[in-house]
Amino acid sequence: MIFIIVLIILSLDQLTKHVLNINFAPGESLPVIKNIFYLTLVHNRGGAFGILKNQTHLFILTSVFAIVLICYSLKEHGRQKISVYVLSLAFILAGAIGNLIDRVFFGYVIDFLDFRIWPVFNLADSAITIGAVMLGWAILTSKETQSVKRKT
Repeated sequence: MIFIIVLIILSLDQLTKHVLNINFAPGESLPVIKNIFYLTLVHNRGGAFGILKNQTHLFILTSVFAIVLICYSLKEHGRQKISVYVLSLAFILAGAIGNLIDRVFFGYVIDFLDFRIWPVFNLADSAITIGAVMLGWAILTSKETQSVKRKT
């Protein structure tokens, strides 16, 4: 089941990036909801918010490292029924793979979701963020965390 979730998120991410990349020029923008939401093609050569520009090799290495750690954790926990923890890792894994594919093949990440009050991002970024929030929730509500809170 986890493989299917990762595959769906990854496919949607790559499909949307491909469609935008072949139909828009870098910097081109199309209003979807005027003054609120636009599709804007950005080739991001940095990390989140464009930091560490042109450090592609660093981002590739850290992505591969994170993917290996997530796969190891999924192997350890994935045989259990699907939990918020496992689902969060699936979202983060799909997003990490999606952005890694861009970096390896293009040297940059294709971003296109533009709310004008936040840096332009993509579905992989959204999956990573949603996964991180879910992971935080899973950790904060886990039995181990609850028992530590009771002891203090």
